[in-house]
Amino acid sequence: MRNSKALFRYLVSRITLPDDADEVHTMAHIVLQHLFSLSRTDILAEKEIPFTALDEQKLDTLATRISAGEPLQYVLGETEFYGRIFKITPDVLIPRPETEELVRLIINHTSTRGSSTALKLLDIGTGSGCIPITLALEIPRSEVYALDVSAPALAVAKENAAALHAHVSFVLTDVLVEKLPVQNLDAVVSNPPYIPLSESPSMKNNVLEFEPHLALFVPDNDPLKFYKAIAEKAAVALKPSGMLAVEINERFGSDVAHVFRKHGFVNVEVVKDIFGKERIVKGILG
Repeated sequence: MRNSKALFRYLVSRITLPDDADEVHTMAHIVLQHLFSLSRTDILAEKEIPFTALDEQKLDTLATRISAGEPLQYVLGETEFYGRIFKITPDVLIPRPETEELVRLIINHTSTRGSSTALKLLDIGTGSGCIPITLALEIPRSEVYALDVSAPALAVAKENAAALHAHVSFVLTDVLVEKLPVQNLDAVVSNPPYIPLSESPSMKNNVLEFEPHLALFVPDNDPLKFYKAIAEKAAVALKPSGMLAVEINERFGSDVAHVFRKHGFVNVEVVKDIFGKERIVKGILG
């Protein structure tokens, strides 16, 4: 048996990161919850738990990986998104809280449609599948599709859909060169690559070293390449009054909005996230 408070202190001592103490403590709490279902209350109460040599080995391995800068989500193999647990591997980006705002926007839009038929929704560049799976589970009568150019990413997304009992149709395709495989859509959503390569030196090492560059970066000479392709093809695939909503680099809000208007979208709006950064562009097909 092991005292959970002593175990917490041991784990904190094994995590050697430049982060402040509060952040390291938060990581330790998440690890202990993941491995041993220990809550903060359990630790404060010094709950005794079974603890084997194998458990100690697992804990030390996780601490070593965290101390090497590997994101905690990859270390644990999972993360939370919209109140659900999603499997995460280095083949997919780690879902961010800002992307939940993109999902909420689509949910709010579809709630006003009042259709008695199934709403058809498409996510482009699905990664872990967090966006389409959440939409499928949150929107009644939805018919949800998801695309990605990465077969390994789609494998992760399919696992997540199966684990969460969400019906999503996944398609391997490259939006830059192929037409959208679904028509008559009520909404298209995307969180595409949007970071110019020139910004990479200013990014955190744990992102650069561990997250898939295919899902992060765009060339400096064409940072809007995905938005151009998505807007052009969504304008053909959406129903009249259908919505297109995308996550953006805060530097390019007005530029992406211009791309939308060029392809026939109206009521185009640049939406700020909870931190006040321009994070989403949305528009309605005119």
